[in-house]
Amino acid sequence: MKTKILISFLSVFLFFESGYALNEEATDSLTHELQEVIVTAKQPATKLVGSTLVSTIPGSNLAELGTALDVLAQLPMIKVIDNAVSVIGKSNIEIYIDGRPMRDDMALQHLLSSNLKKVELLMAPGAAYESTTGAVLKITTRRNFVQGLSLTDQFQLQRRRKWSVMDYLALSYRTGDWEFFLDGTINHNNSVNRGTTTNTLVYEGKETVVGSSQFNSFPTTTGVVKGGFNYSHGAQSFGAYYRYNPERGDFSNSGSEWLDNNPAVARDIDKRLTAHSHLASLYYENTFADKYLLHLDGDFRSAFDANDVATTYPSSTIPAVNSSDKRISTLWAGKLYLSFPLWNGEFTVGTQDSYTHTSLDYRMLNTDVSEYIPSSLTDARQTSTALYASWSRMFGKFSLSAGARYEYVNYDFKVNGKRDGDISRRDHTLTPDLSLGYSFNEESQINISYKMATVKPPYLQLTGSLNYTGQHEIEGGNPGLRDERLHDVRLFGVWKGFMLQADCFRSLDTYAFVKQVYPADNLQLLTHPVNIDVSALSLYLVWSRPIRFWTPGVTAGLYRQWLTIDNNRYNKPIYSYYIDNTFSLPHGWSITANINGRSQGDMHTNRFGGSCFTMDASVGKSFLNKSLTLKLSATDIFNTANNDWTMNTYGVFVDKRQSYDRRGIALNIIYNFQPRKSKYKGSAAAESEMNRL
Repeated sequence: MKTKILISFLSVFLFFESGYALNEEATDSLTHELQEVIVTAKQPATKLVGSTLVSTIPGSNLAELGTALDVLAQLPMIKVIDNAVSVIGKSNIEIYIDGRPMRDDMALQHLLSSNLKKVELLMAPGAAYESTTGAVLKITTRRNFVQGLSLTDQFQLQRRRKWSVMDYLALSYRTGDWEFFLDGTINHNNSVNRGTTTNTLVYEGKETVVGSSQFNSFPTTTGVVKGGFNYSHGAQSFGAYYRYNPERGDFSNSGSEWLDNNPAVARDIDKRLTAHSHLASLYYENTFADKYLLHLDGDFRSAFDANDVATTYPSSTIPAVNSSDKRISTLWAGKLYLSFPLWNGEFTVGTQDSYTHTSLDYRMLNTDVSEYIPSSLTDARQTSTALYASWSRMFGKFSLSAGARYEYVNYDFKVNGKRDGDISRRDHTLTPDLSLGYSFNEESQINISYKMATVKPPYLQLTGSLNYTGQHEIEGGNPGLRDERLHDVRLFGVWKGFMLQADCFRSLDTYAFVKQVYPADNLQLLTHPVNIDVSALSLYLVWSRPIRFWTPGVTAGLYRQWLTIDNNRYNKPIYSYYIDNTFSLPHGWSITANINGRSQGDMHTNRFGGSCFTMDASVGKSFLNKSLTLKLSATDIFNTANNDWTMNTYGVFVDKRQSYDRRGIALNIIYNFQPRKSKYKGSAAAESEMNRL
């Protein structure tokens, strides 16, 4: 009977798969840099403790859902798309598993939901975290240590427009106070995008149209090898690991270009990517005098990536355009802090320091194009040191948390060996944070918080090089980008099955992408980031209440910003909704069915298209006393997701039409032999610098 049920579900998903397969995110960089403003909600055992949203997993409808990613996708204020976790309104989050930073994107997919104890979402991270941190997600697993050998193997087969496959194997051996581990992952992913871009402007006194079409295929193969050890005895523990991460990719774009009403010219873009990185991490932790906790972290990371790009016009006499770039980056980082009781509360004081060096060697190999896109060698070095202190305490039903962080940054930027004094700088910043909460009872809490943060742009956007993307289009960074100063006032409340979150943002010198005419001998359009000031309001109302084996969740959201650039206003609000359902059935069966939609609206300089109805679903079952888990999932079942947007900046109107590569099915098979959590307690020494690299 069970076999017939499983076959029936498989038949349903294959039926949906048999239709057209449009989907996936755009390769366009604009869609990756904007802050998220979307929220999902569910989970019966969630409450607000101070400014932290705490969800208890055991005994809930989520405990047997599958993996940690499946659980997070059903929790308030969190959303998961293609294994990527995000928190509403935050562009930079940190994730910790049992006190250690998550540096492997596959870690949550490898962690079973049955091994989760609780999930904590820090909505207002204090001074102990880097000022760039928008939210912190802490995951605590259930203790199930056993001596001897532990093995985990996970296999995933996914079909969207192309086939993708992943396999993960982890070995761990525990003896006494020691644990040794070795794991490896091989992942072959292939995504496909289709789309068109139309640029309309007035050039030399007449209306001009610059257009292009894209059919992108990007197969990549990545690997991860990681090995290390942990030691824990009494109040003392230490550990270290080394990770090697190679990557190979071949990007191809078979499209065309056109100018005004002239016939379209066929264009092929081929890009070969070669990259690898090394990461070594260690930690030491000790509690002495029964109350003083000392923690030390150290990290070293080096990375190399190279790209060779060839743009050809097979049916035209237009000469080929070839370019290459090589990027080398190095990071040294350390973090030390001491926590102890003070004035009936908890006090933490520490320091966080890092040194980063990144260089980019860009070579334009076409002589004519090099007249307006020259070769360049850029070199950036940054020394950063921070001192921070935070204190938190409960006053009956009140909770108070306060902190401050001082940061010194010395940034040195060179182009072709010459230091740029306008861009190089030294900054001193002091960022405070404050949070006050009140608990009426077990089901009703409220919290208000304020945080000021300094957000540094990614190094990829600080480059001074330009990239050829067509006869009339260029993309590039902006080495003159200033650091963002962010002010965030947040109100968060829980009442029985309802949850309300309201955020007021004021961002000074955040960055957004614009397109404008680039000075050259012929028409050239440049897409690059610039600093902007923007104010925004986000408001979300959530309801969730378990009904026996069914946990429904309903979310209504609003995002509204106030932004003016070059006399153009970008103020159209975005409305969104989510209707999510989790079914926990007998004999280890679980089903999810999630629906969402949004209206057309503005986010920074983009006006995103609406999507009325998008649906994902999954069915899973555990076997062999939860050692074996099977899960079949379908994404974008009705093929309604899109990534359409427009942009109107500095006289150039851009209309981008492209489809996600999200519609498809995936089969996950997970086997655990004596599964247990890692005891590594290391913390990120400079997580935001790693993200920027």
